[in-house]
Amino acid sequence: METETVNWTRKHLIGLEDLSRQEIELILSMARSFKSTIDRSRKKLPALRGKTIVNLFLEPSTRTRVAFEVSAKRLSADVITILGATSSQVKGETLKDTALNIEALSADMIIMRHSAAGAPLYLSRIVDIPIINAGDGAHEHPTQGLLDAFTLMEHLGSLEGKRITILGDIMFSRVARSNIWALTKLGASVCLAGPTTLVPDAFREMGVEVCHNLREAVTDADAVMLLRIQMERQSAGHFPSLGEYTSMYGLNKSRSAWLKPGAIIMHPGPINRGVEIDSDLADSDRSVILNQVTNGIAVRMAVLYLCMAASEPVSGELSL
Repeated sequence: METETVNWTRKHLIGLEDLSRQEIELILSMARSFKSTIDRSRKKLPALRGKTIVNLFLEPSTRTRVAFEVSAKRLSADVITILGATSSQVKGETLKDTALNIEALSADMIIMRHSAAGAPLYLSRIVDIPIINAGDGAHEHPTQGLLDAFTLMEHLGSLEGKRITILGDIMFSRVARSNIWALTKLGASVCLAGPTTLVPDAFREMGVEVCHNLREAVTDADAVMLLRIQMERQSAGHFPSLGEYTSMYGLNKSRSAWLKPGAIIMHPGPINRGVEIDSDLADSDRSVILNQVTNGIAVRMAVLYLCMAASEPVSGELSL
């Protein structure tokens, strides 16, 4: 890949709402090149050698945190991870002071997950180094939206005219919002499905369809993306019980017969098996869930490289 052809000017990645289709396609194109390096014997590229990246994860994470660590190390960056329970925030330090101290320690980039929507944007206005949003409250999870689009395109080709159903807790899902922005900009038709309390009609304003009938939502879908119920973000019950939710909206083996041949099943994780999806389907040939996880490395490598390069020249060669 010739890095001179990359026309990227954003040093922060806060969300996908403000990105153009061309910017999204640029990230995905670079990610395709990076993916070709994942399975080779010499996995490391020197592109970010000498850079220090701090993972500031103030909310629990497995896939996203590890994928960012792997991605940064594959680009030869030094990586430091700070978790909420071991940071000075438990002693009363403010988020502002935490970020300023990380910058003062000569970090070159902060990747941040936070329970408060808007926290990454807030930091981007305080520090001079790039801020990458790894999920902020129910606002956005941009790299998840990008890796989901990447995975869909691997299996479906162009997303123009494709129907993608996102099923589950839409109200409290940052993943759903980032996917809506990415997929609609790439030409897909997006259907949001679930109970009215978790999928209100207000989402139609984002240019998507809203459906409360499971069979109608999945019958013509080229892909069905399941989302877990985010109990940790709900202050009040939005349905009587998990059992009732599963009985009405859980995707199981018998209901999978409603899907058309070739339709794929996705999930950003973590999966609550037996609630939003049965184990038989999560582990079936239709499932591309682990493929999503692997693709997260390539997509995040692209994001880290592009945002670091937009902040300051990178010294390493990018030879793929």
